[in-house]
Amino acid sequence: MDKRQIITLCGSTRFKQQFEEVNKQLTLRGDIVLSVGVFGHQLPMEEQKSIFANTSVKENLDQLHLDKIDMSDAIMVINVDGYIGHSTQKEINYANKHNKTIYYLEPQDDNQ
Repeated sequence: MDKRQIITLCGSTRFKQQFEEVNKQLTLRGDIVLSVGVFGHQLPMEEQKSIFANTSVKENLDQLHLDKIDMSDAIMVINVDGYIGHSTQKEINYANKHNKTIYYLEPQDDNQ
């Protein structure tokens, strides 16, 4: 068997259902999948405020995700309806800079 590919999922946490579906599909294909650990957009507003009130928590989660990209062969961008937010774009740029393969859930518009 060939070496399994390690893929980190990137995208807005508002797309939890799509993250879970892509995770399942890639896992069934035989890939090792690294994903987000906290779906912030899915949390009740009070919990979001409580967790992210301290900016170091957000910075720590962002760095943790970059560390996952470092461990990966590739990233899969969960770009539902073409949406790529600021944080996801930073992750794409980081992956590009570190010569990671970049896959997209949906075809990219060349004008982005």
